[in-house]
This record gives sequence, C-alpha cells and structure tokens, in this order.
Amino acid sequence: MPLSVSEREQFLSEPHIAALSVSAGENRGPLTVPIWYQYAPGGDLWVLTSAGSEKARLIEAAGRFTMMVERVDPTVRYVSVEGAVTRTVPGTDDMLREVTERYLAPEKVDAYLDFARAELGEQVAIHLRPEHWRSADMGPA
Repeated sequence: MPLSVSEREQFLSEPHIAALSVSAGENRGPLTVPIWYQYAPGGDLWVLTSAGSEKARLIEAAGRFTMMVERVDPTVRYVSVEGAVTRTVPGTDDMLREVTERYLAPEKVDAYLDFARAELGEQVAIHLRPEHWRSADMGPA
C-alpha cells in the first residue's frame, strides 16, 4: 500500500543507504550506485560526490536523477523519488561532516572525515527537488 505524504517524507529523512540512478546515455541502462544523502521533509534532497566523477557528469548532463531507499524490517518498505537538479554547489567541510554524522557512529566520524579529505578530492553537493514519488509498505506495522 502506498505511503502517505508525511510517511514517505519521514521515511526518506531517515539515514538509509540510497540507490542513485541517472541516465547513462543512449543504448545504455542507467548508472545505479549506492550513496549517502541528506533530506528534511518538504525540502530538497542532496548528495555529495566527487566533482569529476562519472555520476556528477551524468547528473549534470541529464539535469535530473532518481533515488530509492528501502528497508526489510519490521516491514518491507520503500520510497523512490525522482526530480530535477535545482543546484550544484561546491561541497563544504560542514556538509561532509553533516552527512558523515548521519551515517556513522560518533567514534568513526573523525577517521572517515580524514579519509574523505585525503582521498575523495573536491566534492560537489547536488540538490534534487522531489517531483515524482513511488512508495509502498508491504506488511503490517
């Protein structure tokens, strides 16, 4: 059964690992990769990625992408959202810290931040405005 607007926004705001999909061009399936993201109900969703990555180039070319998050416990539930890119801005240390703290235990944050700063290079934050939603909860709560 589809989720209500508030249920799907709340679910998307939880720290699930997302599958990001973006068109990879003619005669290709979409590029689909796991990614961390940030979202607050009613707002734009954003992701951080390396500025020169294939993902960033494809999103820039397509001007839109899709994100899907799911869980299997206590019920099978998913939310998929697709929409236009509203802006791409340089990633900041504050954004990196925010998304890292969303996903990692406090004792692992500083080590990951050190790794990301040293190994991932310049980051961009790509913001998506949710336009089209799909959702379902397939079991009793």
